[in-house]
Amino acid sequence: MKTWMTFSLMFFAISSVMLTTAHGQELYNFVNDMEEEETLTPTYNYEYIPDFTYDEINQRIQLMDTEMPYALNETIFAFINYFTVRNREYSKMALGRKEIYFPLFEDALKRHNMPEDIKYLAIIESGLNPKAKSRVGAMGLWQFMPATGRIYDLYVTRDIDDRMDPELATEAACKYLKTLHRMFNDWELAMAAYNCGPGNVRKAIRRSGGKRNFWSIYRFLPRETRGYIPQFQAIMYVFKYADEHNLVLENANFPVAHEKIRFNHEVDLKQLAEITDICMDDLEMLNPAIINQKIPHSQRQYALRVPKKQAIYLAENKEQIADSLQVKAERLLAIQEEGNEAPVRKAPEKITYRVRRGDALGKIASRHNITISELKAWNGLHSNLIKVGQTLTIYQGKGAFDKNLVTQQAKQDVTSYKNTPKTYIVQPGDSLWLIARKLEGVSIEEIKRLNKLRSNKIKPGQKLIIG
Repeated sequence: MKTWMTFSLMFFAISSVMLTTAHGQELYNFVNDMEEEETLTPTYNYEYIPDFTYDEINQRIQLMDTEMPYALNETIFAFINYFTVRNREYSKMALGRKEIYFPLFEDALKRHNMPEDIKYLAIIESGLNPKAKSRVGAMGLWQFMPATGRIYDLYVTRDIDDRMDPELATEAACKYLKTLHRMFNDWELAMAAYNCGPGNVRKAIRRSGGKRNFWSIYRFLPRETRGYIPQFQAIMYVFKYADEHNLVLENANFPVAHEKIRFNHEVDLKQLAEITDICMDDLEMLNPAIINQKIPHSQRQYALRVPKKQAIYLAENKEQIADSLQVKAERLLAIQEEGNEAPVRKAPEKITYRVRRGDALGKIASRHNITISELKAWNGLHSNLIKVGQTLTIYQGKGAFDKNLVTQQAKQDVTSYKNTPKTYIVQPGDSLWLIARKLEGVSIEEIKRLNKLRSNKIKPGQKLIIG
């Protein structure tokens, strides 16, 4: 910009003399053409790998702000070369996840009065993947084995593995590392023991003649552990000087703001997502410890993490949502029992869809592999007009039921509602909460009052007064 401004000033300063010449006219035209050209956005080269020397790396390390001991040597330098040149993709992958997990690590380390840079150990352990599993069965961000995990209250069941819970695993890792530090009074030896066990570190200390720092006992440690601390120190350097090595991310991952909610009963995440319109991917990302998309009854006190923007809504309607989840579970069990008794046609799956901005009947029908006429029949629509926030009923299945029969049944349900505006026939999978959402202007309390219901329990076929 400065160059262009300088050129412009020079041009206008001499224009009164030169514009009377042919050359002056050419220059004038040239400047006008440049002003009319479109500005081109430069393309960033993400693949560029800067050169570096041992001395340059050493100088940067001297300027690093860290509580950890750090003296560059050929082993550490080789791992720095590995993470910045040979395996840049691994470094970029971990860099892309740091915004999700580093704040959690930093908070826990601060509470335990531990060096903040210990957070980089999780990158060596798992690459910041909460579902990482080693060949010997260690799991989670901090790679706990089942036995060690139980010592620090990380329990494993068929449905929940606490080792994959970022908060619980981080708390356990801090406690374990503090215990190891009390044993050896050295953070590098504590981390070495975290990798190979305190017994192997004690053995290495004895074989070294009683020396008590990592590089003094280095050659007496197991082979894997000899590379463990140098990798930790290398990745610490790489993260602090990522820009200098052009480790720039095209797209970074950021945490999803969330709150915790306890439902105090069994919860199927897939059903919860369907009923509440929460993104299933968000639920799974926020709750990596849940293995089979289900919180079992035995762990009903589990605190489920949900996106913060929907947490207030869930908290206010928790009991009603709970009833709806139980209704769906009971319906599924009934269908399974019917299937065991005799080969009957599979019941269609009934789902609800909330209209979003930009939706149209054709778009919704195409997305769910149904026809517009079926969609209109199931919802009693006489035109193609729908509005944002409106709830639509959709029946789905994989060819195991007769769609014409479903359409006919849905027409009867809607017709009975239309012909008798003050009543509603309960459908399989319905709950008072779902009915109140489907019928605008009707509350759960009003339905219970009009029908003298003492609880939220209803059954298919039941006729409810709704106004």
